Amino acid sequence: MTSEMPPYRTGPELRELFLSYFESQGHTRIPSSSLVPRDDPTLLFTTAGMVQFKPYFLGQSEPPNHRLTTVQKSFRTTDIEEVGDTTHLTFFEMLGNFSFGDYFKQGAIEHAWELCTTHLQLAPERLWATVYTDDDEAAALWEQTGMPVDRIRRFGASDNWWGPAGASGPCGPCSEIHYDLTPDAPFHDDGCGPNCECGRFVEIWNLVFMEFDQSEDGSRAPLAKKNIDTGMGLERLATVIQRVENIYATDLFKPMVMEAAAVAARSYGEDPETNRALRVMAEHARSAAFLIMDGVAPGNEGRGYVLRRMLRRGIRFAQRLGVTEPFLGRIITQAVIPLMAAAYPALSDAKDHIVQTVTREEEQFQRTLSVGTALLNEVMARMEAEGESVVPGEALFRLYDTYGFPVELAEEVAADRGLTVDREGFQSQMEAQRVRGRAATSFSGGPESVEGYRLLSGLMTQFTGYEQARDESTITGLIVGGGLAESASHLQQVQVVTARTPFYPEGGGQVGDAGVIRAPAGLVRIMDTQRPVPERPELIVHTGVVEQGTVNVGDAVVLEVDSAQREQSARHHTATHLLHAALRAALGPHVRQAGSYVGPDHLRFDFSHAASLTEHEITALTHAVNARVIRNIAVHSLVQPIQEALASGALAFFGDRYGNDVRTVSIGDVDNTDAPFSHELCGGTHVHATGEVGFIYITGESSIGAGTRRVEAVAGSNADALLRDRVSVLERLSRHLNVPADQLEARVADHLQEAERLRRRNEELERERARSQIQSLLQRTATVGEPPVTLLSARVADITSVELLRDLADRTRSALGSGIVVLGADVDGRPSLVCAISADIAERGDAYDAARIVRQAAALVGGGGGGRKDFASAGGRDPGRLDEALNAVAGMLT
Repeated sequence: MTSEMPPYRTGPELRELFLSYFESQGHTRIPSSSLVPRDDPTLLFTTAGMVQFKPYFLGQSEPPNHRLTTVQKSFRTTDIEEVGDTTHLTFFEMLGNFSFGDYFKQGAIEHAWELCTTHLQLAPERLWATVYTDDDEAAALWEQTGMPVDRIRRFGASDNWWGPAGASGPCGPCSEIHYDLTPDAPFHDDGCGPNCECGRFVEIWNLVFMEFDQSEDGSRAPLAKKNIDTGMGLERLATVIQRVENIYATDLFKPMVMEAAAVAARSYGEDPETNRALRVMAEHARSAAFLIMDGVAPGNEGRGYVLRRMLRRGIRFAQRLGVTEPFLGRIITQAVIPLMAAAYPALSDAKDHIVQTVTREEEQFQRTLSVGTALLNEVMARMEAEGESVVPGEALFRLYDTYGFPVELAEEVAADRGLTVDREGFQSQMEAQRVRGRAATSFSGGPESVEGYRLLSGLMTQFTGYEQARDESTITGLIVGGGLAESASHLQQVQVVTARTPFYPEGGGQVGDAGVIRAPAGLVRIMDTQRPVPERPELIVHTGVVEQGTVNVGDAVVLEVDSAQREQSARHHTATHLLHAALRAALGPHVRQAGSYVGPDHLRFDFSHAASLTEHEITALTHAVNARVIRNIAVHSLVQPIQEALASGALAFFGDRYGNDVRTVSIGDVDNTDAPFSHELCGGTHVHATGEVGFIYITGESSIGAGTRRVEAVAGSNADALLRDRVSVLERLSRHLNVPADQLEARVADHLQEAERLRRRNEELERERARSQIQSLLQRTATVGEPPVTLLSARVADITSVELLRDLADRTRSALGSGIVVLGADVDGRPSLVCAISADIAERGDAYDAARIVRQAAALVGGGGGGRKDFASAGGRDPGRLDEALNAVAGMLT
């Protein structure tokens, strides 16, 4: 007899049932963390529910309760190309329960069995379990639930070992619960069961027994405590509970698929290719909304590249259904947000930003597609003509590097024509470009210095510059001419390593310090300070020139930082933190640093945001940061373990290198009752209180790429000097125009209006003067060709622009009625030619083609041109041959 099906429950009901059950079992409900992992800056995305809890598993932090439960937003990049079938997703929701040194295998299995059979009411006879190969304990615990031995299967590491998330971290054996979709059907074969490819079984829950900490080299050490981490995919569970054929038929997806169908004016179910495209459109719209909500912006690297690649894949599939207008914003507004905002309210708050971002990306990609696809088609047409079947990697790279045309899309376009692409060749070209880039931006510019750094990499430098700008130390290494040296003498360029230094080495956007190193018999003028070996941040190298005498390895030296430059850099660095915090407060938490420059001259801050800042927003931003400057708020710094810093809410940035201990910089209160205005991981130098910044003035705001903006500003004495210069300009203008400064804008507007009126009047006079030549030009016609046509080929005077010459040729053609007009003029020292042919003549055939005529004439003056058959223009470089070119036209028509 068929097993009884579980009662129907909606996706939101399943979320709440899971969380409520585990709350009743002593678990604390914890909200989902961001898809951009705050607790692990080296992880691209949050891929599992345990990511935010890694510090608890590793014993680095104490959890709020030893039992927690969540519904975690998750994103995995490995399945992007598979999305569109009925099983794969990029974004998904993971239901989880966690134990940190509390219950272990027995508790996890008992909770899972009770929830599945009692609360979800899944038929026990439909449930199967898998365990790790030698996990006899887990197998015995499943037997104790009443599960028959023949429904407990053992598998190796590929199926029943989980983790770590990222290159290292907690991991362990796992036990999965599988659901039999067709219990009354015959088995596929004798070995049919969980993990069989027949599709009969679906995994609904994974119980991970976290016992080990895996290092990057693959070695494992036991964790101090045994922990539990479980994950149940909400979408997959809903498929089972709602008794539908796949995840896209659940209430979590169906409205989005139907909206995609409405966009495409197609019906879901009409054919497999349409179904696949609609699923891609729906899934990628949902995933994009969540990524953008959590601060990811489309770009060419890292998370931004993943988002851009996914959006463009969705657009590509929509185009296959005939969708040519932006559509993602509609699906997000009409389906994604109404479905998901109750569980994730931040979606509603970020709606405008999300829609603006996806729409901007769609519009940009349409431009990329039109150019890139045309060029790719040209390449493929040549290949097909030559019998080739693989698009060369060089061509793929040129499309990507010049036009931003993604190689994944090129692969799809090629597949449509039965061709493949040379991925290896493309990657080789990409790596060659990276090598060129590294060579162009290397610290010292040559391989010799790199070898010198390698030889010095065993040295260590203690940085003392947070406390002082002057220190005493010993020279431990010198590089001269790219190689190690024992000494350096007058006027030699040198790189100096000391045991201690107050010089800040470039990092976190802040430039390296300058100053002097005084030795007993010499002085080195330092222009820059760097950490040239990323893998050895302990090595700090000072670059400069020996100004006096000689310096030697072993010399006792005094190191003096240029205090004026250091102080100004510190002002700009603190100002950067204030700007970042103010931007996040004004625009939303999606704003994240995307790069920065902090120097003594100015600051530059790049951040994720789709739209340009309005004048009002810039004014408000300036007011917000200077209001905190005026309050003279204390700036605190603290060195602590990275997990403690991240747990306190400090912002960290993907791609930055962090050690076990990090420095946080906070502006504002730092106790638990009032969170600081700014709280970031930062190794740079800062002022002690915001009042030392002086004043912050924003000098510019611009775009540096899709979804990324740039703000530039000055602070302190630089801001004072800039404002003084600008006030001085206003005062001089006020005197020149004989008007008070507060009336300058109106006076300048009056002058501009008058200048525009005079410009238009002057243009009209020039047109009238040019047109006055028409009657005399008509007297200079000739008859050429057979059948005969009237030709007017002449040089005209008083022509100040090509536009004026084109207008004159057009009007002369009208006055002529029937014939060919070729006019030439010297425009600012360069010859210009225009050919205009009446419609009746142009229709006679290729012999009367304006574009051909003008190109042949232009060749005589060293140029070229083109246009339509009835109207074309050209330019050249040799005005001395203009008359020769005009006289040659008659011969072109006979």
